[in-house]
Amino acid sequence: MLDTLKTLCYLGGASGSEDEVRDYILERVMPYSSEIFTDNMGNLIITKKGKKPLGLKLMICAHMDEVGLLITGIEDDGYLRFDFLGGIDKRVIIGKKVYIGRDRVPGIIGIKAYHLVDKEEEKSVPKREDMYIDIGAKTKAAAKELVSLGDAAVFDDSVLEFGEGYLKAKAIDDRVGCAAMIKLIESELPCDCTFAFTVQEEIGTRGAKIASARVCPDIAIILEGTTAADLPEVPEGKRVCALGGGLVIPFMDKGTVYSRKLYKTATELADRNGIKWQTKSLIAGGTDASVIQRSGVGVDTLAISAPIRNIHSPACIAKISDFEAMPLFVKLLLEELCDK
Repeated sequence: MLDTLKTLCYLGGASGSEDEVRDYILERVMPYSSEIFTDNMGNLIITKKGKKPLGLKLMICAHMDEVGLLITGIEDDGYLRFDFLGGIDKRVIIGKKVYIGRDRVPGIIGIKAYHLVDKEEEKSVPKREDMYIDIGAKTKAAAKELVSLGDAAVFDDSVLEFGEGYLKAKAIDDRVGCAAMIKLIESELPCDCTFAFTVQEEIGTRGAKIASARVCPDIAIILEGTTAADLPEVPEGKRVCALGGGLVIPFMDKGTVYSRKLYKTATELADRNGIKWQTKSLIAGGTDASVIQRSGVGVDTLAISAPIRNIHSPACIAKISDFEAMPLFVKLLLEELCDK
């Protein structure tokens, strides 16, 4: 799963521009799929036959998109103005490298020179409106030959394994869920499943709403990356979850109260099989589950996540041992559901 995740994190797929990610996934899963469908939103929906029907319709879901930037203006001197695609902390992007559009035009996010900053400005984070992207163009005309308004930009795609089993990359949220779903599709499953690789989660769970309406699942399992605040200055109760603590199985987040029945089934299953898990110690974040749960006549939902430090940044950090357990655990859960 690690190599698959690395490849997925190299790809660019800001919200609304997921084509490159979808094409890679499609190539990987096509030989193992019973049915493949791409809807008008760009969701990729895969049906995979298992050993037997479940009786209920089950959907496993992960989103393909990542947070990024949207080019909104081109200045006369060639600099680019931008807005955010998804929730991004302004503090972490200054001086960072980005790639813009299908041609991956490189650029650097800059701000006012330090020697021009007054004492009051030193005390605050620059506004997004005061930042720019430098692509090395001297004029508006030169910049327009390389980029267009509406182009999406993603953070630098460098991937690094470091320390005692840690991985740094952009877009681990939620390429980790996509990687787990690819591994599941490529394996033998105990029951029939529908897999939804969704779009535009980071800007309002838009793709999942459409995918859920099409699939009409009875049960949905959302595979995600979730924020970990396990840092020295953060009190224990506000750390949400921790790297090295295993998979995260939440009972609630800001968008969803998860099925108590599925939560109990999943946590007891993990305990019986010696799979390390944790839950969230703070009600935070949200997933595609928020719209899936409320679709149709209602859907039993469960989330299984990998903890990620520095989420929604150019340097997401995950523990390899946490996320490598995800496809194995989901398969065990499918077997459990088949036996009920």
